[in-house]
Amino acid sequence: MIESTTTIQEFLASIYPFNQLSITSVERIAAKLEPLRYRMGQAILVRETLPARVAILYQGQARLLGYAPGASAPDTLQLLKPGSIIGWTSLLRGVPCETAIASVETLCLTLKASDFLSLLELEPIIANAFRNYCSLVEVFDLLGAELERRGKIPDNLKELATALTKQSTILNLPPGTTPLQQLDPNLLWLVSSKGSNYAVGSCLNIGSDRANITGEVRLVGFIDPTLPMTESDVKIASLSDTGIWANAPFAPERPEELEEIERSQIKYPYISGRGPVDGTLACFQMLAQHLRMPFRRDVLRRALVSNKQRTGSISIQLCGALAELMGLTSQLVNVPGVAISKLPTPVLIPWQDSYAILYKATEKELVLGIPEQGIVRKKPADFAETWGEEGQVLLLQPTKETPQKRFGLSWFLPAIKKHRTVLIEVFIASLFVQLLGLANPLITQVIIDKVIIQNGINTLNVLGFLLIAMAVVEGIITWLRTNLFVDTTNRIDLSLGSEVIDHLLRLPLRYFEKRPVGEISSRINELENIRSFLTGTALTVVLDAIFSVIYIVVMIFYSWLLTIVALATVPLFALLTFIFAPIIRSQTRTKAERNAETQSYLVEVVSGIQTVKAQNIELNSRWQWQSRYGKYISASFENVLTSNTASSLSNFLNKLSSLLLLWVGAYLVLQQKLTLGQLIAFRIIAGYVTSPLLRLIQLWQNFQETALSLERLADILDTPQETEIAGRNNIPMPAIVGAVQYESVTFSFAKSPNSQLNNVHLHIEAGMFVGVVGQSGAGKSTLTKLLPRLYELDSGRIKIDGYDINKVELYSLRQQIGMVLQDTLLFDTTVQENIALTMPDATPSEIVEAAKIACAHDFIMNLPNGYETRVGERGSALSGDKDNELRSLGLYYKTHHC
Repeated sequence: MIESTTTIQEFLASIYPFNQLSITSVERIAAKLEPLRYRMGQAILVRETLPARVAILYQGQARLLGYAPGASAPDTLQLLKPGSIIGWTSLLRGVPCETAIASVETLCLTLKASDFLSLLELEPIIANAFRNYCSLVEVFDLLGAELERRGKIPDNLKELATALTKQSTILNLPPGTTPLQQLDPNLLWLVSSKGSNYAVGSCLNIGSDRANITGEVRLVGFIDPTLPMTESDVKIASLSDTGIWANAPFAPERPEELEEIERSQIKYPYISGRGPVDGTLACFQMLAQHLRMPFRRDVLRRALVSNKQRTGSISIQLCGALAELMGLTSQLVNVPGVAISKLPTPVLIPWQDSYAILYKATEKELVLGIPEQGIVRKKPADFAETWGEEGQVLLLQPTKETPQKRFGLSWFLPAIKKHRTVLIEVFIASLFVQLLGLANPLITQVIIDKVIIQNGINTLNVLGFLLIAMAVVEGIITWLRTNLFVDTTNRIDLSLGSEVIDHLLRLPLRYFEKRPVGEISSRINELENIRSFLTGTALTVVLDAIFSVIYIVVMIFYSWLLTIVALATVPLFALLTFIFAPIIRSQTRTKAERNAETQSYLVEVVSGIQTVKAQNIELNSRWQWQSRYGKYISASFENVLTSNTASSLSNFLNKLSSLLLLWVGAYLVLQQKLTLGQLIAFRIIAGYVTSPLLRLIQLWQNFQETALSLERLADILDTPQETEIAGRNNIPMPAIVGAVQYESVTFSFAKSPNSQLNNVHLHIEAGMFVGVVGQSGAGKSTLTKLLPRLYELDSGRIKIDGYDINKVELYSLRQQIGMVLQDTLLFDTTVQENIALTMPDATPSEIVEAAKIACAHDFIMNLPNGYETRVGERGSALSGDKDNELRSLGLYYKTHHC
């Protein structure tokens, strides 16, 4: 055994990266290696499961296989020789991707996956070598998936992957907000690892300023690195060494699955909860954390409580509806207890009088998140015995449109960091203002105790001028601080507002169809509340916290007894905040919802004012608005009433503190333990401490409003953009000739049980004029809207000139398709600008030429200002036929220009 261990050490010392380690480290690793023999044709690794071991070929050889998308047989990517290391790629990616088959009887030195991951933590040299090295199978796997998504899989995928591997590099991005300027915008960057909010194989949008990452991401980019491993330095074990390993055990017929490493590495979220409502709510929160989704606690809780009060229980059907509301797809199925291990996870299962989340299901183990117990691991047989013969479960899976949690206070940090210098200047100016405020009571004390008693008129004049000078300096600093602050916050507003609007306009059409315009508008307005809190209220809280400590130290220096009296009401302030905070939060939410309803209805009425007048429903519309506005006023009144009550109690506590301070302070003055000047100065300083406490209720209300604003704005920013769903790095659509083909197209709105289009087949040759006729609601407009991918298909595909439109870049497709929808609107600008809306750089001569070809030039010239005539909002300044003609002209100019 000593001889074999020595041989392993010598072998390790001859291969990269172990040859970079100290002798002690090599000895420690060699002691953990276990030799395993593989028969000819036996699988060393399989791509279906994460490997339980990393294998180093010692003798023999093996084939590394790659599975190209759509290929009938795997390709031999590489012939593995002694010194080759396999299994590490799958572990680092968190994605099983390696298949290795022994070509002859092969001997491998294997290291448990848990020991390998520990080695990465203990040995920086090993970690750097593996984490920054890209294997051939990794490039082959990612490249094949990317080219399949683009609809162009080359015949020479193996050769292409081999060439790219020699030029590839790895970049490991940490969690958080990462600037993307470090990535070469001319290269393709593919996400290789699992465990973040970016799916494996997705492309980072280099056009963005930053990426919000929820977990560490391993990126593969194609640049010119130097390969860290060379076969020429590998010491090949000679056949004469075979006798040493004659008794090495054969490996199991099928490679082991990764079990123990999952147990130690994967952390399943757990939220405590008891009872039907809290337990079910905890399950949804665990599910949201597990899938990295935003969690609307109050919305789900209201639905659960309402249903519990109405029906007396919480059904699994309701849970399915709530899961759909969160953005998941749900499927209710009956499952025998013995078959629970075969379910795709996560799964919501009934458990006692509530529910539980099934995180993992294998033949060996089930992992459950039970709100009343914790993370529980059970064998399938034990679970079946507890659960029963059969039961209903809810299968839950995310979709391409499932929102991802990426919005929070951290989203604002880059914008704040960008202006951190100015904000630091504002903070320093505020510190000086506070220090000048501290000097005021100290000078007042000197005037009372020294000047008045000693009749020092000259000293009084000096101190008086000093107070005036300090007031002037304080005013100047405050003026400068305010100007700096307002300018900076305006810049932050502009930057963040542009980012929000850009994200909003790139959301899928379904998002806007589910939400009223007024509600979306009110959500965008929440940005101002959040920015105001971060750059205003938060700064005030920090200053109050810092100087409260300083003031308390000064107060103790004056009198420890008076300090205790002054702070005696602090626990009462805290109790007051604790009582009123949840009430104010609930009322603030109700107020925001009522305001959104009111604004939505008002926008709807004003937008449809022609219908309102034509139907003579002005009075009814006013009543409807008045009813909604009345509910908003009522909610606002309740909120004001509660806040006023809390504020009145706070004022009482503040006055009580002041009276107690005066009472005890006067006693100390009479006892000659304190001077009159010290008492007055102490009262002023104590006011500086109690003033923040007096504002505590208002500050807490601001915090609650900000939390609500974050939640409402997150509804926009957590929703994936169209390009995220459609694939932002697809190939651009070539110039369209016009051949259109619908193949087995099925489509339904909002997962309606009835399909709007069902198995539609349609072929249109280039250059044809086609009219689609049918009854109202038959799907004529829907058929057309699918062409520019305003909606995603349920099944089937649409081709233009042989290109699957689902596999080309979205905006390059829409740029070449012109549409005049039934409700297409004209913007409140000039005729010229409306015509050239899609081509802002068009010259006047090009616009006039397009108008003449479309026979619209004459009617435009008859308008009061010709092409510079403003058309009014929605084209209100034009007659109906001219309105439609101008819309069609805009379409014509776009398609003619393309």
